[in-house]
Amino acid sequence: MDRGPGPRPPAPGANPKLVAVERSTDICEVVITAGDAETLASLTRTLVEERLAACGQNIAPIRSIYRWEGTVQDDPEARVGLHTRTALVPELVERVKALHSYDVPCVIALPVIAGNPAYIAWVLAETRDPETRDPQPRLS
Repeated sequence: MDRGPGPRPPAPGANPKLVAVERSTDICEVVITAGDAETLASLTRTLVEERLAACGQNIAPIRSIYRWEGTVQDDPEARVGLHTRTALVPELVERVKALHSYDVPCVIALPVIAGNPAYIAWVLAETRDPETRDPQPRLS
């Protein structure tokens, strides 16, 4: 049974000190990879400037092992975790596809189920309102 947002009791056997402060489905982390750190930093900056993401933490280098066109590849890449509104993911995906050099860029959204309420509010304040497409969202 879903009790909605707010603190939840710990699961049986769980450490009660680790109970989440707030539950939220309003934000998510979007993971994107690219061939090099500078290209990914530029893409991250564009997405933050356009308010499609509040921030991005870039990690480089990473090592990606994947199958592409029938051959296993092993390449250095960079990775970013963007924090954004879940409702902006479709627009963010389309923007990344338009800007990215890969034929099939990795763009996946992971749910944020809990976090610091002040941080969640900051992410919401720093991203555009998908309903109005207002580039300057207002805090309620």
